[in-house]
Amino acid sequence: MASKYSIGFDLGGTKMFAVVFDSKLKELGSARVPTDGHKGQKDGLRRIVATAEDALKSAGLKAKDIDAFGIGCPGVVDFEKGVLCGATNLGWGDVEVARYIKSKLGVKAAVLNDVDAGTYAEYAMGAGRGARSLLGIFPGTGVGGGFVYEGKILRGKSASCMEIGNLRLAGTTLEGKADEPVRLEALAGRLGVAAACATEAARGGAPSIMELAGTDIKAIKSGVIKKAIDGGERAVERIMQRSIAYLGLGVSAVVDLLAPDMIVLGGGLVEKMPQIYIDGLRESIKKNASPALADGVEIVVAELGDHAVAIGAAAYALRQGR
Repeated sequence: MASKYSIGFDLGGTKMFAVVFDSKLKELGSARVPTDGHKGQKDGLRRIVATAEDALKSAGLKAKDIDAFGIGCPGVVDFEKGVLCGATNLGWGDVEVARYIKSKLGVKAAVLNDVDAGTYAEYAMGAGRGARSLLGIFPGTGVGGGFVYEGKILRGKSASCMEIGNLRLAGTTLEGKADEPVRLEALAGRLGVAAACATEAARGGAPSIMELAGTDIKAIKSGVIKKAIDGGERAVERIMQRSIAYLGLGVSAVVDLLAPDMIVLGGGLVEKMPQIYIDGLRESIKKNASPALADGVEIVVAELGDHAVAIGAAAYALRQGR
């Protein structure tokens, strides 16, 4: 039987990443470009196809060779219709991703949430192997969540779920309306952390951040934050500890509701500071979740890095085609 080739696509907030795989999900070629979400969703769709075509060229294949196309998107998706319903960090909404890909490449596309895809990859091939139920938490630009239960992605009637970054916590924030509770990802996502670090840098409490990035929150990336903590800047360390404690509140709610065997942590912040996240999250869950459920949860760091979304999307697309 001919080999089954697939494309796994990671539509991120800052980058698009297309990977071509063989039947065993071994990488054959790839292409990566900035997302440039500010240019709009029509331009974004064209760039998705162009990036996929570049990945095919690097693999020595053509679109007609592809059996499955899976794409992980940053937001709520409609699994059945292949529509990206809304991506806050891109400013896109009601994007008919699957229809466009099929019209341009002639292959049916499976459209899923990016963290669902990453969690699915870790469940099948990464740090979550052997778990019956796996909760994926990926702090990035915002905070994404995914849940796989006995090999199936947890979802609603047609739409993706686990929008943990949109959980509301009692407290104060400069975002939203005066009476609007703060969203979890404003406290635990990189942009929120970077904004707090920028404030501290302006006050003189984070000199390395001021030196490396100034007060530009786009420039205060995970590596800059880690360097400040490694350099002994306690103000920055306290910001991270508070951020992870808030993240733990949201995760504790999921532990109480769904009692996962395992939690896998991924994303840029976690990759740079894995032990800080594991220790902080474990402490917060122990403090806030039901003891009988919290005690049994294993917390691990994702193994597949920035390939996780592409691998999971491709694997899911291949499974859907069976």
